[in-house]
Amino acid sequence: MTASLLMFAAPGAALASNGAKAAGSKASSAKSGSGKGAEKNGGRAARSAGAGAGRSAAGARASAKEARGARAQQAQAQSQQAARGRKNAQAADSRAVAATAATAAASARPTRRAAAAPIQEAGNAEARLIAVYEMFGRGQARPALAKARDLVRDYPNFQLAQLVYGDLLAAQVPPTNALPDTASIAKMRGNPAMSDLHEESRRRLQALRDRPPPNTVPSQFLALSTRSRYAIAVDASRSRLYLFENTDKGLKLTADYYISVGKSGTDKLAEGDARTPLGVYYITSSLDPKSLKDFYGAGALPINYPNPYDVRRGRTGGGIWLHGTPPQQFARAPLASDGCVVMANPDLKQLLRKVQIGATPVVTARSLQWITPPQAEKESQSITSAINGWKEARAAGNEAQLKKFYLPEFQRSSKKATEGIAAVDDEVKYAQGKRVQLKDLSYLHWRDGDDTMVVTFGEVFEGDRSGRSRRQYWLRQGSEWKLFHEEILG
Repeated sequence: MTASLLMFAAPGAALASNGAKAAGSKASSAKSGSGKGAEKNGGRAARSAGAGAGRSAAGARASAKEARGARAQQAQAQSQQAARGRKNAQAADSRAVAATAATAAASARPTRRAAAAPIQEAGNAEARLIAVYEMFGRGQARPALAKARDLVRDYPNFQLAQLVYGDLLAAQVPPTNALPDTASIAKMRGNPAMSDLHEESRRRLQALRDRPPPNTVPSQFLALSTRSRYAIAVDASRSRLYLFENTDKGLKLTADYYISVGKSGTDKLAEGDARTPLGVYYITSSLDPKSLKDFYGAGALPINYPNPYDVRRGRTGGGIWLHGTPPQQFARAPLASDGCVVMANPDLKQLLRKVQIGATPVVTARSLQWITPPQAEKESQSITSAINGWKEARAAGNEAQLKKFYLPEFQRSSKKATEGIAAVDDEVKYAQGKRVQLKDLSYLHWRDGDDTMVVTFGEVFEGDRSGRSRRQYWLRQGSEWKLFHEEILG
């Protein structure tokens, strides 16, 4: 029996007919960034998965005669049981074919609510794989096989696609009355490489079914300056990266991609814990793939982990990147890196063309919550009030009032570092009683035990043509916002 992903992935996969394979399609769906190759174990696991996929495809290409012979041996071993249940099994299989094909097709179709949201840019590998699932779920096995054949031709290192192609080839072999080899199914379920492919498939299909509600944004994006042309949000629970374009009408979801995160999951605490950090970050650079090992694929985008809030909480580690995969891999298992966010190389190349160094925010969340623009505006009112109060107190030279906006442990990162309340005196001297205009404001909200806000803006004093750009980190204490860190960007 072929190592069928479409068969073994389904809860009711104990059917040995082609109908069972249709049922299966319903459920199918370095130090990270350090340059030292710390994620090699994840790479070996993915290559093992690829080998399993190759074996599945090879087994499916065996002649129909060999396949019938294998099932004949299986049937002989279970002859008494098969004889008793043959008629009932045939009837059950016929019912299962009709019922499960319809269920799988429904599973692969997005809900009506999400019809306006894109799955991805047309023509890429994942969209083509989803189309194969949809066709097979509707009972269109031969067109699905043709699309799968084209897909693996164009992406020969796409292990999941290779395995699905092998399943579809196997589905062309005429069924027999043999009962399922439950021991083989159990063995496949226990194979880590096959389990990883099953989970990858499930999460890809989940992303199609559970689309973000139309006209919503992740709850962290309360406001984004037009200087940031794009924004990125990662939902680890769905193995998904969402790319937004910042248009004159607000953030618009333009694409989303399958991704892998840390082997130990999320919420990074310490160096070497193989977890992906959770929080609000920015792209800090773009690394030339020519300077990297093949392991990192098409390139790498480091983020500023640990950020000031991470440092405040004692988080350690570093070298967290968004990067690609080695040439022999298309994608990795959902939990496979040492903390980085890993994408297929074609997807990463699209991202590389759009990000801005220092200006593209990256939110990494355990699970994204989606809000409407009016909700975002309402959520931003309290921090807007705090920013205006801070600005007015500084312009008035009111040190006593200005101190109320700072925590005692406040720190400023610039050419001349400043700590504590000494920053208040610096601000009053810098402002010289002039009024200031704030522009290009961004509010990024992060709620994780504490309530924090990352605020970025430019400022221009009366009579000046240019001024500073700042990034401030605020912490809510009770009903008040307090500054605990600031970066002078330029």
